[in-house]
Amino acid sequence: MDDRLLDDVKALLDKDFGDDRILKQILRACENNEVISNYERNYVKKLAETHLGRRPEISSQSPPQIPVEEKPSVPDVILPETNSTHKTQTFQQQKSPSTPSRTSSTSSKNSKIMLGIVGVILVIIIAAGASFTTFSNDPKSPVENDPITSVNAALSIQTDLASYNHKDLISISGFSESSGTAVIEITNQKNELVWKDEISIKSNGKYSTLAIAGGPGWDSSGTYTIKVDNGVETTSSTFSFTA
Repeated sequence: MDDRLLDDVKALLDKDFGDDRILKQILRACENNEVISNYERNYVKKLAETHLGRRPEISSQSPPQIPVEEKPSVPDVILPETNSTHKTQTFQQQKSPSTPSRTSSTSSKNSKIMLGIVGVILVIIIAAGASFTTFSNDPKSPVENDPITSVNAALSIQTDLASYNHKDLISISGFSESSGTAVIEITNQKNELVWKDEISIKSNGKYSTLAIAGGPGWDSSGTYTIKVDNGVETTSSTFSFTA
């Protein structure tokens, strides 16, 4: 049994920090020498660092030094100066006064082709700029990285992971346009109620709570359903559980 973990849990309960139900369950597990999951340990550790002034554990071992291979130095190469002689030759081309120049005709055609290509490129750039401006001015376009506010859902619910094991800590969060309270339920693959809680919705529409994957009804593996009801509508999601 981890004495420091037990002391932190007792101190948090005495000072009324954190969720009493979760802390009491962790305290009972410590006293009965039961297995405590990493999620439960991290939950107590974060509360202790925030409210009890615990410092995060820092490893005292220094990382192994990797030998650096020395690259062989390459001597500078000095090139001798050479005097180059540029010779300019002038050629005069005799043109017949009655025959038009083929060079000027070819040059004119190439100029027209280049002007056409430049025009097409300008049209593409202008069209792309107009599309980008329309997308930026669209109030429904996703600007933030928040998966809830970006889709503007009236009611949503999600978990931090897609699968859990026995006694894992489940972090539940979501968004509701309706204020007040919301009832959250978890049912197993037999549609039996295994967990239920009523929480308050914050002023910004967000809500969150924690649940432990264990207890009556959590004795079989499978797909579990989590549902939220804000009094106006309901929505649900699923996750995998391994007993």
